[in-house]
Amino acid sequence: MRLSALALGTTLALGSTVGLAQAAPLDNEPLAARSAGPAAAPAAAAAPAAWAAGTRAYLVITAPGDTTAVRTAVANNGGSVFASYDAIGVIVAHSASASFAATMRGVSGVQKVGATRTSDVPADAYNPALPANPTQAAAPTTEPVRSDMTQIKADQAWAVTPGSASVKVGILDTGVDDQHQDLAPNFDAADSVSCAYGKPDTRPGAWRDVDQHGTHVAGTVAAARNGKGAIGVAPGVKIASVRLAEPGTTLFYAENTICGLVWSGDHGFKVTNNSYYTDPWQFNCPSDLDQAAILEGVGRAQAYADGKGSLQVAAAGNSNVDLANKTTDTSSPNDSTPVTRTLTNDCLDIPAELPGVVTVAANGTSGTSKASFSNYGSNIIEVSAPGESVYSTVPGGKYASFSGTSMASPHVAGVAALLASANPSYTPADIRAKLGEQATDLACPSDARCTGTTAKNSFFGEGRVDALKAVGGSTPPAGAYFENLTDYAIADNSTVESPITVSGVTGNAPATLKVGVDIKHTYIGDLKVDLVAPDGSVYTLHNRTGSGTDNILQTYTVNASSEVANGVWKLRVNDNASQDTGRIDAWNLTF
Repeated sequence: MRLSALALGTTLALGSTVGLAQAAPLDNEPLAARSAGPAAAPAAAAAPAAWAAGTRAYLVITAPGDTTAVRTAVANNGGSVFASYDAIGVIVAHSASASFAATMRGVSGVQKVGATRTSDVPADAYNPALPANPTQAAAPTTEPVRSDMTQIKADQAWAVTPGSASVKVGILDTGVDDQHQDLAPNFDAADSVSCAYGKPDTRPGAWRDVDQHGTHVAGTVAAARNGKGAIGVAPGVKIASVRLAEPGTTLFYAENTICGLVWSGDHGFKVTNNSYYTDPWQFNCPSDLDQAAILEGVGRAQAYADGKGSLQVAAAGNSNVDLANKTTDTSSPNDSTPVTRTLTNDCLDIPAELPGVVTVAANGTSGTSKASFSNYGSNIIEVSAPGESVYSTVPGGKYASFSGTSMASPHVAGVAALLASANPSYTPADIRAKLGEQATDLACPSDARCTGTTAKNSFFGEGRVDALKAVGGSTPPAGAYFENLTDYAIADNSTVESPITVSGVTGNAPATLKVGVDIKHTYIGDLKVDLVAPDGSVYTLHNRTGSGTDNILQTYTVNASSEVANGVWKLRVNDNASQDTGRIDAWNLTF
């Protein structure tokens, strides 16, 4: 997969680095049958033989449903069944026989067979080691709003909603450090898994990061808004780790991708982020028997997940190539010796170019340019997002800045999660359409490679995603949004106030003054929360309801039309009991 970031040489605070995270081969890192049947958990498979040198992995494709006969044929023809996804008719087989694929292609009921690797399956596949659980660094004490978030108006969207905890986003990547202080509050361990080698490993911790790429992606989607380090696009949603990358190589083979997509559909992920391409081929060509099976198997898995309500968002890749006019590939296969081969446009970068997937290009630091490394292509790129020097979480409680379409894609996944939060009935097709409709149009630069119109072109698709529109908001007038991110401790049986000074607003406050409140407290039934206007008038927002519920994360609407807008407004919190304490984490006013 190409996941190791290429250092650009700048060292940041907290031991972070700036690197290029790539999501298409050359990029050194990750960058159609539908089955509606029952859950597609792997069918029971005979235990594979002990590992032997020369063992290769294959996809054996048959009709969705009962794969018993074909699984028996695998065993009778020198192979073993490693995993079977009956609902989509895909079997993952292992064999050390050089004639296995050719023999199986002649078996009745078998539609396609293809090797997924040009190297041996690692012995680790039969007894996988658990990834390390890194020691966590001390948490930072600041959480600045970054330019990538302001470019897509995520900071304004948070005033409306940070996203719903009922929305789950799958991080299909190298794994996620679930102990990181910015990820732990939103991490869903119950739905996390390792799909390395092609079948689910549900042992606790199997989902952890074997690199740092997945943890970085996870933070961009949903790092908590907790005053520490970084904030994700959708800091109120849940994230689950689906580790596809294998340790050591950090490659994302087809069987791993299939396992991850099926898992995502079966576990209710509304959105998944896919900042990788399926190894070892940067592009899979249908004229090649092995790659044709990969295209079919991964395509079926994507269609299955989509049919279960899961939208896939994917990085376009970092090779600065026109995906609509492919010519050659010199970087594949990347698990043995690359060869130079001629391509046609039938050769696809997957999952990015599969039907139904949102393909994301990277913007440069200005927010209006194409990042130099980003792939592009007319009618292939759907939307764009920030992808240069993106600051986010990395394992061990640390932070780093990376560049790549791998970094752009999770911005879009976060906006998609906000759309799903605001519109629970939306289908994947609905979310995909809205991402484009609501995007900010970006004109082509003076570059002959960019073709199309301002509304839709080969560099940016339909434009840069807009988080504020995703949550039903509109851009407030300049100076109309004010926020206090300083923490104020709430002690037992005490009162605390957090101030915001408003200036530059003409006249009175509106009848629909928005008050965004983020209070961390373990028993909100203890709390009375008031908005205090500059003249001392009190507007009650919350009055000791909710019993033992944790936290208040809500936007209230207050008729403050009788109040002069400018002046010092206060959020007053009164704790009326003992034993449970907390803090005002942040609050804001939108006029």
